[in-house]
Amino acid sequence: MSKRSEQVSAEACTSFGAERPELESYPNREISLGSLAISRALPVRDRRLVGPWCLLDRFGPLTFAEGKPMDVAPHPHIGLQTVTWLLDGEVLHDDSLGSQSVLRPGAVNVMTSGGGIAHAEQTPLANSGRLNGVQLWVALPDSHRHMPAEFAHVPDVPVVDQRGGRAHVFAGSLLDARSAAPHFTDLLGADLQLHPHGTIEVPLRPAFEHALVVLEGDCTLEGEVLQPRVLYYLGTRRSAAAVSSRDGARVLLIGGPPFPEAILMWWNFVARTAEEIAQARADWEGRERFGDVPAYNGPRLVAPSLQRFARPNPAS
Repeated sequence: MSKRSEQVSAEACTSFGAERPELESYPNREISLGSLAISRALPVRDRRLVGPWCLLDRFGPLTFAEGKPMDVAPHPHIGLQTVTWLLDGEVLHDDSLGSQSVLRPGAVNVMTSGGGIAHAEQTPLANSGRLNGVQLWVALPDSHRHMPAEFAHVPDVPVVDQRGGRAHVFAGSLLDARSAAPHFTDLLGADLQLHPHGTIEVPLRPAFEHALVVLEGDCTLEGEVLQPRVLYYLGTRRSAAAVSSRDGARVLLIGGPPFPEAILMWWNFVARTAEEIAQARADWEGRERFGDVPAYNGPRLVAPSLQRFARPNPAS
């Protein structure tokens, strides 16, 4: 390994996919992006990936009377997709392709970085004074991680009603519903909304590993009360899962086959080698490859030093 490679303090992420059903709990890490509090469910110690999902950040719920609690200046990405799902409020997306989208609940934004893209996300001037949602990253497989960048705003995700609640399917398929959001590996992302005294039983693909995060309310699984700000890893070899609530709840369900490739995560990059990270950082600082985001009014982010360990951007 070259001297330059040794200086990149990237986070190695390898699938620890189980070969059986499990129920393991991993407390989230509390971090902040400016004034915006973030509860990070992935990656955490001993659980780096769930299928291809390599980052899961929870923000809100919060209310505000002025300002914009989300204000992430232009920054670069490689090797991943960002997936943004809101329970309440609005997020304005701008990118170096010229895409612009105001995301609201019921829709999903998916940005595919491919070999390189820059974007910004912020609370729009016209807003409800509320913000509540999640942001996730999907690691792109080697076959697609150098593809041209693209952005998709899906205005309506499929909703499946059951007696005990409903499921919003924002990624992949569940209960005969399939999201129109583009993805390049098998995966699942769903928001399960439980009625008071309701139970939702969802079929699961046994080859997938799955995880749950309580977004709001009270929830139980297999007789265990699920706590907020905790990721519950379910392992594989499950054909179904039933979640119940006394007073009503919303629960995030994610999954996918254990990711077969080891990845490196540094700042906003998902790569395979330290050399790729070093080159991407140099390109960003040299204003090459990623383009500009002229719709954003303000300076762009400066990349941290390669020598400093830099966890992924908490609201990217």
